[in-house]
Amino acid sequence: MQTVRLYELRGLISPGRTAGGTRRYREEDLARLKQISVLTDRGVNLAGIGIILDLEAENDALRNRLDARP
Repeated sequence: MQTVRLYELRGLISPGRTAGGTRRYREEDLARLKQISVLTDRGVNLAGIGIILDLEAENDALRNRLDARP
């Protein structure tokens, strides 16, 4: 579980929280954790994973903007 907390500290995941502060993981968080696991298994460090995830988010946003065009 400490590894997951490290990912949260590094900004790689951001689970929701209950009123009492308990982390609540969504399906998206679990998918991201799996992706992080695959990348670390392939030798990518956490800084590199952060860059990859940021680029994927930018690509998704661009794709959504292009899809929304008439």
